[in-house]
Amino acid sequence: MKRTFISLVIILLSQFTIAQEYVPTKENLEARQWFQEAKFGLFIHWGVYSQLGDGEWVMNNQNIPIDAYEKLPSFFNPIAYDAEEWVKMAKDAGMKYITITSRHHDGFSMFDSQVTDYNIVKKTPYGKDVLKQLAEACRKADIKLFFYYSLLDWHNDDYFPRGRTGTEIDGRKEGTWEKYIAFMKAQLTELLTNYGDIAGIWFDGHWDQKEWDGKKFGKLKVDWHYDEIYKLIHELQPQCLIGNNHHIAPISGEDFQMFEKDLPGHNTTGWGTSASDVGQLPMEVCETINNSWGFNIQDRKHKSEKELIQLMVKSAGYGSNLLLNVGPMPNGEIQPEHKESLKNMGEWMRANGETIYGTSQGPVSPNEEMASTRKGKTVYLHLFNDKKELYFLENFDVPFRDIKLYNKNKKVTHKVNEYGLFLEIEKEDRDEVDTIVEITLK
Repeated sequence: MKRTFISLVIILLSQFTIAQEYVPTKENLEARQWFQEAKFGLFIHWGVYSQLGDGEWVMNNQNIPIDAYEKLPSFFNPIAYDAEEWVKMAKDAGMKYITITSRHHDGFSMFDSQVTDYNIVKKTPYGKDVLKQLAEACRKADIKLFFYYSLLDWHNDDYFPRGRTGTEIDGRKEGTWEKYIAFMKAQLTELLTNYGDIAGIWFDGHWDQKEWDGKKFGKLKVDWHYDEIYKLIHELQPQCLIGNNHHIAPISGEDFQMFEKDLPGHNTTGWGTSASDVGQLPMEVCETINNSWGFNIQDRKHKSEKELIQLMVKSAGYGSNLLLNVGPMPNGEIQPEHKESLKNMGEWMRANGETIYGTSQGPVSPNEEMASTRKGKTVYLHLFNDKKELYFLENFDVPFRDIKLYNKNKKVTHKVNEYGLFLEIEKEDRDEVDTIVEITLK
């Protein structure tokens, strides 16, 4: 009798768990498919912090008191902001979507929120909703729009208990966690009600409420109410994709998985996502053009065209998108160096985008020498080292019928043996950024 009772409890619990699992709608699955094929997006980190020219974490890094930081909006006046110009820049770069910060960790809302006066419309001389302008420009250009939304907040008293960051900021008070959750729900409702169709919500800050011993994250200190928040989003806009930069395996209700400054499963940062936590959802790698997300006037470490293109190819080689960031200046203009980088990316994508857009992970995993993508019966092999003549694809046992240079009617000399596939690339055929070989499968 006792065993029967325990078995019944297990069955009921299993049914309850299954009932609680998120089941994506048809619209959502279609949006996931679109996202997986889009491959390239623009990340924009922009807020009142840009005026200090020291990145988006300046409030925390310089321990700026609340009352001092609250002065920033009073002289934030981005008169050079042109949403249509931003969207054209992204489209010309070959990007299919834009993700922009609606509210970052400093707690300042870059949209016309009715649940707080601490926003761009009510607190700045600019007085206009930059997200509204961007949403309209995106619609005109057929570019999809995602909103970044910070879970943590160094300004809101109700973000309490405090997390690991912002602990030295003067003027922070105690509040009520449940009120903070209600505040976030209200703002997310605004973002998903007042700006037309939104392609996705990009959450960040989960890790702030995790214990940290200096080497690894520990247990979570709070309940983020993801079940309620994710349900709200999907009810308001079923196609809206949810991603969370929490550096752990995907949680039920999420639609894509992102990897910050790392290729999927690599975790070179030490605080990223381990290989065991890579899920089955569409993926996105986010990276900066220099070393900063928000505008940093001292950051001169701009990645070269070669580095950016090879990052694009390696991301696609994992079946992932690349979300490449710019940090606009306080006047609303994009740094000239970043515009030039995006222009160069666009030229390369126009010539070679067929090997990236709509592809899946190829049979050769990305490494420093090469990466591969696949579309139907075609494998695109991207070779990075232009000094090499011979390339070896170990254990390449995929039956093929033809190997040639991409976009050239020229066969590639090759040899197959028990060890794999050998390719010989003549000097005049090598590209210093990326030599592309097209392999047609049987």
